[in-house]
Amino acid sequence: MDALTTLQNILDYIDEHIKDDISPDILAARAGYSTWHFCKVFQWGVGYSLMTYVRNRRLAFAAYELSSGRKILDISLEYGFETHSGFSKAFRRHFGCSPGTYRLHTHCNRPLPPNLPLTSKYLIGGIIMEPKFVTLPAIKLAGFAIKTTATDGENSKAIPAFWDDYMSGGKMDKLHAENFIKKHDEYGVCFQVDMETGEFEYVIGVEPIDGAEIPNDYHVCEVPPATYAVFSTPPCSAEEFAQNIQGTWHYIFNEWFPKSGYEYAPNCVDFELYDDRCMGDEGKICDIYIPVIKK
Repeated sequence: MDALTTLQNILDYIDEHIKDDISPDILAARAGYSTWHFCKVFQWGVGYSLMTYVRNRRLAFAAYELSSGRKILDISLEYGFETHSGFSKAFRRHFGCSPGTYRLHTHCNRPLPPNLPLTSKYLIGGIIMEPKFVTLPAIKLAGFAIKTTATDGENSKAIPAFWDDYMSGGKMDKLHAENFIKKHDEYGVCFQVDMETGEFEYVIGVEPIDGAEIPNDYHVCEVPPATYAVFSTPPCSAEEFAQNIQGTWHYIFNEWFPKSGYEYAPNCVDFELYDDRCMGDEGKICDIYIPVIKK
């Protein structure tokens, strides 16, 4: 049996026993090598040290479980992390954000079984989105807010319904007719999750003129200052717009963050910015602002 086939069998074994105790000695014995030699062969063939690969696979399976709505602590224990904080630190290092932020914005499919022969021939194609980086001061907003939660995907229903009500129920026309508006660009902002209740605040708002008096029936808030990685969604039709935005979120958290050298900045918030490029039925573009710091 050649080394590639042996390694493929080991990768399959790791996935099949991802919740079990896995050690270099166990895997080396299964491969028929000494532990020292097997670790060298594994790193050469797979590109990762053995236990780094195992940890990353556990994190990938745990990320998939996050969409189930189960408690993060229960998921972390199931995949071999002894504490919530230990799991959160490992998750942030790998995905660039906390498990709660990941659950809030995206999800991933169940990890596919690795395929070494296919991976060795894989070429990256298609559109690779690279962000621009900007540093912005605090941004004051006036608009409307709801509270929702990522549990059981509630936010994926509540936020689109909130936008529908905003656009069709007269709130958008009312807001944009106000004389306190500085810019008509619209922000969709996810504020930080309450760790006890799982709730977070989502705001649709615009920037008001500095010092302007804002009626009490509007929600007023402030986006803290931050450095952002800014991703522009691919131009598309109105019918594809929501899907493109969600696909870009998936790309950011599942593809870009793990390889970027950046992580989600603490005590900051992300937002979507809708400007004139969102008008019309074709070529619609939205910018997604992700607060980041270097790892």
